[in-house]
Amino acid sequence: MARITQRIGFTRYEADEHYKLALDAYRKNRFDTAITHMDDAIILLPTKAEYYATRGFFYLEDDVKHKALADFEKALKINRLEMLAHYGRGVIAYQDGNMDEALAHFTDAYKAAPNRPETLYYLALVYHRQRNNAVAKQWMEQALAVFEASDDRRKGDAARWLKEIERALETQALPGPGKAL
Repeated sequence: MARITQRIGFTRYEADEHYKLALDAYRKNRFDTAITHMDDAIILLPTKAEYYATRGFFYLEDDVKHKALADFEKALKINRLEMLAHYGRGVIAYQDGNMDEALAHFTDAYKAAPNRPETLYYLALVYHRQRNNAVAKQWMEQALAVFEASDDRRKGDAARWLKEIERALETQALPGPGKAL
């Protein structure tokens, strides 16, 4: 009977309903409820990478990194191009100070969804941390443009970081001691 309902689409419909409820709970900062709905969606449709990546993101937002990481890994086993899983892995690596790993995951997230401003923003931050401020500036300018186009509240953070990156570029361009002006 489970195969018939899955074939007809009832299971997929129910899973998507739990997914929508999870997103609604997340918007209301009710992480436990959001995660519970994602658990239900995953039980109903355990082969959908997006569900694991979304639950992982909720765990990450709730600062439960080990569970977030496990869900991101599961999502990437199902779909190695799952954007949100790469983004989440990138955030964790960035927070842990592993810029090479962060760069790899944010680059993969960018390849999967090139216009996501969060990814552009973090790519800029990674390059800034690596002192490659010319590249960081390009990424942050792109992020800021997307944030501004959608009137996203994060545009202020992007603008502040862009100024910081520009100051770093100016500092890098100044001659050091003993060098001619």
